[in-house]
Amino acid sequence: MSLEDRENAFENKFAHDAELRFKAEARRNRLLGEWVAEKLGKTGDEIAAYAKEVVMSDFEEAGDEDVFRKVRGDLDQANIAISDTDIRTKMVELMELAIKQIEND
Repeated sequence: MSLEDRENAFENKFAHDAELRFKAEARRNRLLGEWVAEKLGKTGDEIAAYAKEVVMSDFEEAGDEDVFRKVRGDLDQANIAISDTDIRTKMVELMELAIKQIEND
């Protein structure tokens, strides 16, 4: 395998991994949105709509802080006591679940 072939293989793997990460983050955010929506007392279509808001909030800046701020603010506004640690732990758990779901798709 030539150096150019190896470079192309590496670039393809990097692009594939980045795409999987993007899909996993979007799925995690949807799952998080559904979890928070239930805490907020939303039902039916409201859950899906709120989950979409959470997914869209991830486009504000790189990283997870924009998503965290969105759900933290919404929970605070509704006077629902869930700690920052519990939210962040749920984000990690849901990322693991999202990765498993994508691998099984």
